[in-house]
Amino acid sequence: MRYAVIGGGPSGLYFALLAKKANPTDEVLVVERNPPDATFGWGVVFSEETLGALRDADYETYAEIGESFARWNAIDIYYRDTMVRSRGHVFTGISRKVLLNILQRRCQALGVRLEFERDVRDVAEFEGADLIVGADGINGLVRRTYAEFFKPQIVTHPTKYVWFGSDLPLDAFTFIFRRNDDGLFQVHAYPFDARTCTFIVECPEDAWRRAGLESASEAE
Repeated sequence: MRYAVIGGGPSGLYFALLAKKANPTDEVLVVERNPPDATFGWGVVFSEETLGALRDADYETYAEIGESFARWNAIDIYYRDTMVRSRGHVFTGISRKVLLNILQRRCQALGVRLEFERDVRDVAEFEGADLIVGADGINGLVRRTYAEFFKPQIVTHPTKYVWFGSDLPLDAFTFIFRRNDDGLFQVHAYPFDARTCTFIVECPEDAWRRAGLESASEAE
């Protein structure tokens, strides 16, 4: 079998390493348009159930992920002037960049061929492959090319959000709801290493406009 995986994010890399692990004589190629250390996003969260699935699928990557993640068991909810903590929820977070590097190394160790900074313009470039895997995102080439076949239903909602990284020390999955004169703003945040957390802010479009965020600069 010859596999061509378009997209070198976590899903594409994990598919590639499992395919190669299952049949070492198969040819597995992953192509990614960005450099190996490029990433878009901050941290990735795994539930206990997901970690169990990773452990069973490939123990080597599971063990290496376990050496790099932050772990917590609480959810904090801030609403008005009250904070409620719910315990017993086991989560782990890891830097997306660290996760990608772990999966890249595992792919290379198994013999998967990785090609970075290759921007695929046409799926026909891989016409010799027995299976083409579209791991290039919701707006990716594979989905666009075969849109008439798959007929996806994509609904775009007007909610606005921004994905920050922060050095705010957190020890729980944190949800914050704050209302001001402009409207309701919501945060969900979580740690992914000893020093850094993901901090995502969301709001309805009308609140975003009233707050002047439509015309605000990145610094503002």
